[in-house]
Amino acid sequence: MASETATLAGGCFWCLEAVYQELNGVQHVESGYTGGHVPNPTYEQVCEGTTGHAEVVRVTFDNSVISYRDVLEIFFTIHDPTTLNRQGNDVGTQYRSAIYYHSPEQEEIAKQVVKCMASVWDAPIVTELAPAEAYYKAEEYHQNYFRQHPLQGYCAFVVAPKVAKFRKTFSERLKAG
Repeated sequence: MASETATLAGGCFWCLEAVYQELNGVQHVESGYTGGHVPNPTYEQVCEGTTGHAEVVRVTFDNSVISYRDVLEIFFTIHDPTTLNRQGNDVGTQYRSAIYYHSPEQEEIAKQVVKCMASVWDAPIVTELAPAEAYYKAEEYHQNYFRQHPLQGYCAFVVAPKVAKFRKTFSERLKAG
């Protein structure tokens, strides 16, 4: 088993976390922050939009079960990569679309997937590609948020529909049980 890490920003980290936790081959998903200039930012600081950080998920996966390319292709189906610094009603640089690659191989695959996905979307893809840099785990109350609070308003009206779409579109890729 070979573990690999993907760091992805695509709006609120609760949405991405909820989807990737259900994906076969994913070993761990953690919500956090990266891409900014303030060490150890808090959620409140990130939400102010002054730290430069994006809300991200770090996805650790078994690349003998699921490839990095597949992780990215799913990423492009569960968020809108054509809206700059926003996903739905979530607006701000912390909600940008970004792929933070961990190796030259990941960078090349990300470029290929972005090029391929450009034909799927009607508007230009604005997903940022950047090397992974300092990463900070989000506060504990953000971890496993959808699993712990499925009836919370945002979860019920924003996260749940994304998870349902993922389950329907990628039913063959769901974890067993």
